[in-house]
Amino acid sequence: MTSVPMQDVSKSDTHRFYFIAWRWHFYAGLYVIPFLVMLAVTGLIMLWISALSDIHGERSIVPITGAPMAVSALQPLAEAVLPDGVAQQYLEPLAADRVAVFKVSDGSATLAVVINPYTGTVMDTFPWRAGWYDFANDIHGSLLIGDLGDYLIEAAASLGILLVVSGLYLHWPRKARLRQMLVPNLAARGRGLWKSLHGVVGVWMSVVMVVFLISGLSWAGIWGEKMVQAWNTFPAEKWGAPLSDKTHAAMNHGAAKEVPWALEQTPLPASGSLVGAQAVAAPVGIDSVVRFARELGFAGRFQLNLPNGETGVWTISHDSMSNDGNDPWRDRTLHIDRYTGNVLADVGYADYSAYAKAMAWGIAFHEGDMGVWNIALNTLFCLSMIFLPLSGLVMWWKRRPVGAYRIAAPPRPRDLPFWKSAATVVVVLGVLFPLAGMVMLAIVVLDWLVVRHVPALRQALS
Repeated sequence: MTSVPMQDVSKSDTHRFYFIAWRWHFYAGLYVIPFLVMLAVTGLIMLWISALSDIHGERSIVPITGAPMAVSALQPLAEAVLPDGVAQQYLEPLAADRVAVFKVSDGSATLAVVINPYTGTVMDTFPWRAGWYDFANDIHGSLLIGDLGDYLIEAAASLGILLVVSGLYLHWPRKARLRQMLVPNLAARGRGLWKSLHGVVGVWMSVVMVVFLISGLSWAGIWGEKMVQAWNTFPAEKWGAPLSDKTHAAMNHGAAKEVPWALEQTPLPASGSLVGAQAVAAPVGIDSVVRFARELGFAGRFQLNLPNGETGVWTISHDSMSNDGNDPWRDRTLHIDRYTGNVLADVGYADYSAYAKAMAWGIAFHEGDMGVWNIALNTLFCLSMIFLPLSGLVMWWKRRPVGAYRIAAPPRPRDLPFWKSAATVVVVLGVLFPLAGMVMLAIVVLDWLVVRHVPALRQALS
């Protein structure tokens, strides 16, 4: 980001600061643009797949014909779809006229088995969490390249915060009226019209964008997993029960997030002790555990994970993140000893930390799970996140020097005084979001050690 002599750059500090903010906005955008478009497109795909269809086949309607069969009678019918099938999870019907779903695995394949709870008829089978929704989700979270993709996306999302801050500074009204910040100037033409549209859409979407970026970053590999999630993970020691060497994340399937954010890193309790309050009378089986879960008063669906191994537990969960309901206040996860029927752990929304509570709402909002208004707003947001990068490219195209082989970055004035406010923002963002800090530091070092000493490269990047 080396200096380029430009006579049209004002000598006033205010205008110089404007060009510095513009340069950072421009260079951050060069990295963020492809990721922002990818996140918006895949997010839009997941939003509408979730809104119009179902991930597990759970919305299929069946006629109500008497009383539903016992879950213990449905389980072997579902397991029979695979030669050595074993049920791992049961999804309670969303309503009396909806299907039940089992997750069945034989070690080599894992299927969703959609079954009529009144007749036991298997209505459909398909690979568990392997549809278009989850394909888009894998791209959304890792670009299909694992941890490297996660880190690249985290860096882009972190720099997205810088884009929001710098964009608000650039579009903030100085001599103009506040109306020009909030209402596009449709009378403008050419680049002026695109600039007005870009700025107004960015302002209106800035708060939503920060919510999306923070909620997404809270699941990322470094800022999320190593920092905020680790600090806000529910302490399993409070249960007083023996602990497994597995965490709640073991109940996730692939990249799909199927357990509450606050519990992912929390160890699972282990069956085989006498601790806990009795909840399910012996013999402890799927029918008695499901009966107990129904008595808890969940409105609609809950999920039941079956014990895995000798020390495994029955896990009853209901959370908005998994589309069990649209009210994070009702989030609840219980673990039951497979031998005694005692409740080893009972964690609800009230037990979360303040940040985990915010995440419960943030994730539900992020996924569009809170109603039609949420779907409409998220659709508008995703379309805006496609428009903003594209309009930025249009503005660049219209002001670029014709025939010049350079990226035409905004000029940096000479003799710029130290800008304390901007430096503070950059340092704070760099500390809070390590990958963003690393990228910004790399840009400064590259500019100082390489670009300024290579005229051809300096010209190309100007």
